[in-house]
Amino acid sequence: MDYEHVKQITDWLMQSGLRGLPEEDLLAGFCERCNAGGLQIDRASALMDTLHPVYERRAYRWDRSRWMQRVFEFGFAKQGGAQNDWQRSAFHHLKSTGGNEIRRRLLDGDPAEFFLVDTMKRDGFSDFIAMAHRFDDPDAIGGIDCFFSQFGTRAPAGFSQADVQALRDLLPCLALAVKCVVVSGVASTIAKVYLGEDAASQVLHGRITRGRSERISAALWFSDLANFTRISDTIDPEEIIPLLNDYSDAVISSIRQAGGEVLKLMGDGTLAMFRGEIASRTCAAVLFARELLDKRLIDLNARRGAQGRPVTDVYLGLHVGDVFYGNIGSEDRLDFTVIQRGQSNCFALSAPSAQIPHVGAVYRACFGSRGLRADIDRIPRLKGRQPRSGTLHNDRRRRSPRNRHDARRGSRRMSGSVLTPRYNRPGNIAVLQGNSRDLIAVGLA
Repeated sequence: MDYEHVKQITDWLMQSGLRGLPEEDLLAGFCERCNAGGLQIDRASALMDTLHPVYERRAYRWDRSRWMQRVFEFGFAKQGGAQNDWQRSAFHHLKSTGGNEIRRRLLDGDPAEFFLVDTMKRDGFSDFIAMAHRFDDPDAIGGIDCFFSQFGTRAPAGFSQADVQALRDLLPCLALAVKCVVVSGVASTIAKVYLGEDAASQVLHGRITRGRSERISAALWFSDLANFTRISDTIDPEEIIPLLNDYSDAVISSIRQAGGEVLKLMGDGTLAMFRGEIASRTCAAVLFARELLDKRLIDLNARRGAQGRPVTDVYLGLHVGDVFYGNIGSEDRLDFTVIQRGQSNCFALSAPSAQIPHVGAVYRACFGSRGLRADIDRIPRLKGRQPRSGTLHNDRRRRSPRNRHDARRGSRRMSGSVLTPRYNRPGNIAVLQGNSRDLIAVGLA
C-alpha cells in the first residue's frame, strides 16, 4: 500500500468518526479500502469495552467473501461459553499480558490456539495479526481504555512487512474514530438509563436551560409498593434491593410495553407518563399497562412465594390532564420531569378489586360531559382480584372518621379544591372531577 492510499484511508476515518458512522461500518469501510489499496484483508474483528447496564463490551466482525453477524454484545457473565471464548481470544491475551501485538503465520506452522484463529486455519487463512491500542486515560468513562482489532488474510505469502507497517500506521486512526462513536453512544445510554428515553432525547438535543418546559397532555402514573416500610423493617437487609428490583422490573416493563415513559424511580415508587392528545386513548394505554402489571405480579408473587421470599402488591395513582414537562432546579443542578399541581393529587385505592369496571364506563365518566368518546366496544375488560375494601385515600394516610363522613356525603376537599366522585364503587377504578380536571384513581389489582 502506497502513501496516497494510507492518506486517503486516514482522511476517511477521521471524517467518518466525526460524522458518527457506526462502529461496524467503520470496520467494514476500513477493510474495504485496505483491499482497494493492495493490503489484502479477508476477515477482521474489533472489540471495545462500553458502559451499559446489560453488557460490558461490544465486538464487530467483517468478512470479505461471506455474510456474518456484524455486531456482538457480551454480558457480565463470569462463566459460560461467551466467557470461555473471551478468555481464549487473542484480545484477552493482549489485555492480560499488556502486549500490543501478536501474530500467527498459520502456513508456517504457528499454533492456532486463540478463539477464531483455529477456525481461520481450517478456512485456509495464511496469516493472522492482532493489535491493542490503549488510550492511557485513567479517568476514561466506564473504563473504556483500549481498542482491540485483529485481521486475517488468505494471501499465499501472508501479510508482507509493508502490510504490517501499514496496519500499524492506520489502526490508531481507526481506534480514535471508533472511540468517538463509542463514547457518544455511552453518553446517550447513560442519559436513557437514568432519565428515560424521551427526557434523554430532550436533554441530549440541548434542552438543559432551567425553566424551559412545554405544556403537554398526558396521564401521570405514580405507583409504589404496598407495605414497603413494614416489609423493609422486618426482612434481611440483603433482601431489600432484590425485592425492589423484582417489582420495579414488573412495573417498568408493563409501562413500556403499553407505550409509557418512566421518568423517575424514587425508592419503591415509580413516576411515569403516557403522552397523548386524545385523552381516551391515553386512558386505554394506562389501563392496559395496569392489566400487564397485574399479570406480572401474579407470576412474580408465585415465584417469590415458592422461594420463601416476601411478596407485596402495587398501589397506583393516576392523573389525566395537561402538565408542564421540562427543567426545574438550580442553575447547575437540574431535573427533567413533569411539573403539575395534579401530580400531587394522585389518589390510590387501599385494596384490590374483584374486577375492574369496563373501560367504557371509565371513559363515559371521564369524558362524557365533554363529548369525547372512544371505541368502547373494542376495549376488553380488565380482570383483577377480590377487594378487601373499596375505600379511597390520599398520600397513603388512613381516613379520619370525619374524612370518612365527608366521603359518604359525596365530596371531599383537598388542596383547596372540591373533588366530587362521578364514578365510585368498590373496585379499583374511581373517577373524580375537580376544578375542571379529571382524576382516575386505580388501586391494587
